[in-house]
Amino acid sequence: MIAMMINTIHCFPRMFVNANTEKYEETGRLLRGIFLIETKCWWENWHRCHMLICIPIPCCTGSHSLLSFGTLIIGDTPFPEFSAVVMLDDIQLGYYDLNLKKMTYRQVNSECISQEVANLIFPDACSRMKERTLDFKHQFNLTYGVHTHQAVGGCELLGNNTPGPHRYLNSLNGLDTTEWEFNMAQNTRQVEGLWSKMLNHMERKTMELVYTNVYGPICIKVLRDCLHMWKKYVMKKVKPRVRLLHKKLPDSAGVKVTCLATGFYPRHINLTLLRDGQPVPDHHITGGELLPNGDDTYQMRKSLHISTEELQQHHYICTAEHLSLDNKLDLALDFGPEVDAKPEVTTVAIALGVALLCVVGAIFMRCRRKR
Repeated sequence: MIAMMINTIHCFPRMFVNANTEKYEETGRLLRGIFLIETKCWWENWHRCHMLICIPIPCCTGSHSLLSFGTLIIGDTPFPEFSAVVMLDDIQLGYYDLNLKKMTYRQVNSECISQEVANLIFPDACSRMKERTLDFKHQFNLTYGVHTHQAVGGCELLGNNTPGPHRYLNSLNGLDTTEWEFNMAQNTRQVEGLWSKMLNHMERKTMELVYTNVYGPICIKVLRDCLHMWKKYVMKKVKPRVRLLHKKLPDSAGVKVTCLATGFYPRHINLTLLRDGQPVPDHHITGGELLPNGDDTYQMRKSLHISTEELQQHHYICTAEHLSLDNKLDLALDFGPEVDAKPEVTTVAIALGVALLCVVGAIFMRCRRKR
């Protein structure tokens, strides 16, 4: 699923240029000029292709992205035919349901995209996705069953507040069909995938022109507006709690050493497990996935399985680098070969537990005798 592969995205279709601002009126004139140059046949192809302006964005230090995940389902299901989720970095701003024709926002007074604009954008996106799905159904002879068309994309602002690349991914039934990337700063464009092979030279150039001069600037403007409105959320910094844990494995003579960082925001972190001052090779490490905590913070852990002898012979350090930290955080694992709880501590704990059970039992028996 595309949504599992992308960190962030953002969507805006051509109807967005109808906003009542001078800049968007200029955008509309540019679009109309392009349309007059092209033929009706090209317009029909363009309409099928350019449903939303969506771009997958990698999460980088100091960068921000506005993203959209759109899903079209063709077939008999209990789910909406079309829905879309709009996200600012990793924060869900709102959800659009075509059946309700309404954008539902996570918080009140947080509308980066008005209901009026949403009702222009997403139905238009749905119609374009539907037409493209019908094209691919015909091409691949997909006659029966339920078919899912996913689109993900958006735009990015880099750490120096300059626009980054715009990307867009398209997938039908899990098969990647389209991948677009436009970098206005470097004036580079890349179009790949099954659908791109159906484009002629004129269609490619026109698509590049529209994305470079229309959708790109609009996306960046809306991203800046949303950043201003949600800055207390996306700009917050929460320091990670870092621990270096060790545990003796019950079924072997080995030990698992774990470098854990949790409770941090934003999500980008460099977590490294060092052995004698050198990073442990990645193929020896397990874990490393970024996971949500459920409180708008994240966690990451990296583990290494070693023998008791290796534990004695080497020095292990867990190091973390994060935007909330002024300096790199290092935690050393300094202990002897005994990595389990001390036997005397375990014995005392068991004895206390047995004594507590005896006291509770005696009280219960005395109460029964009194009755």
